Amino acid sequence: MNQVQTEVTIPHLFRCPISLDLFQDPVTLCTGQTYDRSSIEKWLAAGNLTCPVTMQKLHDPSIVPNHTLRHLIDQWLQLGPQFDHGNSATIDYLAALKHTLESPESTLEKRLQALEKIRVLSDEYCSFKKSCFHQLSFLPLLLELVFGRADNQLSKNHMEFMEIALSCILKLLPIVSLEPLNVIKDEAKLAKFMLLFEKGNSLVKTSLCHLIDSTSAPQTEEVCHMLGNSHKLLQEIVLLVGQNCEVSKVAIKAISALCSVQSNRENLVKAGAIDGIITYISGCETRQKNLAPLAMIIIKKLLVLESAKEALVNHSNGIETLVKMVFRVSNQECSESAVGILSILCRDFGRAREEAIGAGVLTQLLFLLQSQCGTKTKTKARMLLKLLRSKWIEEPKKV
Repeated sequence: MNQVQTEVTIPHLFRCPISLDLFQDPVTLCTGQTYDRSSIEKWLAAGNLTCPVTMQKLHDPSIVPNHTLRHLIDQWLQLGPQFDHGNSATIDYLAALKHTLESPESTLEKRLQALEKIRVLSDEYCSFKKSCFHQLSFLPLLLELVFGRADNQLSKNHMEFMEIALSCILKLLPIVSLEPLNVIKDEAKLAKFMLLFEKGNSLVKTSLCHLIDSTSAPQTEEVCHMLGNSHKLLQEIVLLVGQNCEVSKVAIKAISALCSVQSNRENLVKAGAIDGIITYISGCETRQKNLAPLAMIIIKKLLVLESAKEALVNHSNGIETLVKMVFRVSNQECSESAVGILSILCRDFGRAREEAIGAGVLTQLLFLLQSQCGTKTKTKARMLLKLLRSKWIEEPKKV
């Protein structure tokens, strides 16, 4: 094989970022970037203390062998130089992986290895390769492998299989028009979904939340309704809201998808959605990226229910949290939502008015009116200010 053909056929994933040649001995730095051992050792020996790709300072100069990538390269080399040169070879390779997943003779270990390769291929390959996944119906197969088996014994290896399979499903979703959770309309598959959410690790639950987020389309309303009928599932999702930033963000998105079905809203309130969302919003100031605007929209949707209003007013720092969101220079959408929500609560609850005033809402509203916020926000702010002042006169503070 000549040099030109080699360069054409080497997948991007298999090239060292420094030498641009096929990895001989791939090793990974503390930044997560992988290089050929000889290339990175020369870089470090020259006195460079940064990662060549990210330019991050290396707090730990040690290098770790990347055995997974080494294994994938070995497998690719065994297929011969034409793997990436012809469409039929690509399809044959993917078909072989699919056969491994489908075959009852395949061990769990072999299936895990096949899934690892699928995860890497779905990440790195061009649109043609992804169309091959579609052509071979990989997504329906993976959905069936995850939700179609009624095994209740989820060992560590089984959980790893579910984790990787769900990761592959999420990567393949953009290339098909399939609504993934329509498969769980079947009672047995729905039960498996619930079991995975109950016993799954954080990554499994996060992936399941991503799938719920994909059910917001009208054609999946029935599935949303089915999920919303499970009090235990809703409680599990609400609990995720209080975890680390990435997990809480996807949990908020899942709640938003479920909230789009009106019949789910009462169940969400009963499952503690108001408490969870207020906790999330109150912590948004310490996060660089957050979904506070979406969280506020969820609250507005839930406030059509008296139970949601009461849950918000009864929350120990619910009103105070909303008051802090009134004057948000960097996020006018949050300001408008906060003013709208407080208007509803202060109109219906005297205690909400007292707490809002005690939390400094009058000052916040004045700051907001002097800012560059939109006309709609200012109109709502004036109306809330008028409401608070009139109620303050009607119900003077007791000495």
